[in-house]
Amino acid sequence: MPYEYLEDIAIADTAFKAWGKDLEETFISAANATMHVMVEDLDSIQLQEKREIQLENEELDMLLFNFLQEFIYYKDAEQLIVRTQQIQIKGKDHTYVLEATAMGEKLNPKRHHLKVDVKAVTLHHFRLERTDSGWETLVILDV
Repeated sequence: MPYEYLEDIAIADTAFKAWGKDLEETFISAANATMHVMVEDLDSIQLQEKREIQLENEELDMLLFNFLQEFIYYKDAEQLIVRTQQIQIKGKDHTYVLEATAMGEKLNPKRHHLKVDVKAVTLHHFRLERTDSGWETLVILDV
């Protein structure tokens, strides 16, 4: 998996680093890491319901921040756990535009072993940066 959890960054919260060869791969890795904090087995999520995600932001890091918040929103507002199936990020007129498709299903405690309840993505230490091999992000989730 192109992410790892960091034990020494946030004591009461959950921190992870995610990476990819491009922005899209990095965003998917970060979304998977976020969902994996909540659900033990990501493969237990069946692709039954689809959600289209469209976001815009002038800053790439805030685009990622808002993207990850979408997964928490669906879990809280609709009891829906989803995974990214397709994502596209483009720059347009000094704004970054994200279009993604996420699919999943209603939370079922009998099939989805829940680990912790993620409340929000935090801005504490939050970063997204280009590396020699692609992109990397550091995220701390409020649990």
